[in-house]
Amino acid sequence: MKKLINYCCLCAASLALLFSGCEPIEDRMDIGGAITAEQLDISATLLVVDGKQSNKVILDNRSPVLSSWDFGVGTSQKKTDTALLVTEGENEILFTGLNPDGTEITKTLTVNVEELTFPVPPEWGYLTGGSEKEWVWDDSQPAVWGNGGYLGSFKPEWWMLDVAAIEDQAPGEGEGAKLVFSLRGAKLSKVKAGGETTTGSFSFDMSKKTPLENGDTWAVGKLTTKGVTVLCGKSPDEGSIPVYEYDILMLDDNRMVLSYAPPGTGAWGAAYFWVFRAVN
Repeated sequence: MKKLINYCCLCAASLALLFSGCEPIEDRMDIGGAITAEQLDISATLLVVDGKQSNKVILDNRSPVLSSWDFGVGTSQKKTDTALLVTEGENEILFTGLNPDGTEITKTLTVNVEELTFPVPPEWGYLTGGSEKEWVWDDSQPAVWGNGGYLGSFKPEWWMLDVAAIEDQAPGEGEGAKLVFSLRGAKLSKVKAGGETTTGSFSFDMSKKTPLENGDTWAVGKLTTKGVTVLCGKSPDEGSIPVYEYDILMLDDNRMVLSYAPPGTGAWGAAYFWVFRAVN
């Protein structure tokens, strides 16, 4: 019995010595170190066509960071991408990289477009005039804002407000207020009658058309704003929430008609309409 006890004690002591000699193992993942803006390996290269630098640019990030490119009239999160620029002359491209540790770094690249070799959507010219263009309520029309039938109307037809009546709906956004569309940076500014200005950005997609059952087209595209709405840009049927995406019913050099309907609205349900004219 005495030998058995001594043997057990010896085993216990050996096990204790074994475990005390082991250090804990940590499973650590090396996520890599952060780099600085000076260490970025990125490029923006214009395609050369017939000896001239065109308006198509190849964006390439060869750095160990996530990509975000802002080329003025659009953005991309791809490591390598091709973008269309819409103005001749110097174009700035802002790159923002995200390091593995979560820190951001930025760098601006400049390219010089010599010729608009590749076609530019005409809507850029309609909205901005090639640089900057002002739009106001179309006071030549009996109604500039109100509602009508979704997929049926092309202007306010039920509840119809003229420019003077906008003040009650959106103070400062009626007579004397304006929208300013700028090409550089795709910037949109809403200027109230008193001068108060809110600035954001805009984009459009003319491939997002809204067809009718008879084959005709109701909306010719979509206008999306960010950080700012158009004048009186709200949805009364949804608690006056701001509206940032609009159907484009008409857009040319002189006139723009927009519409919005809450999600799920069916044909001839209530939609809202905005009628603007360009300041020439």
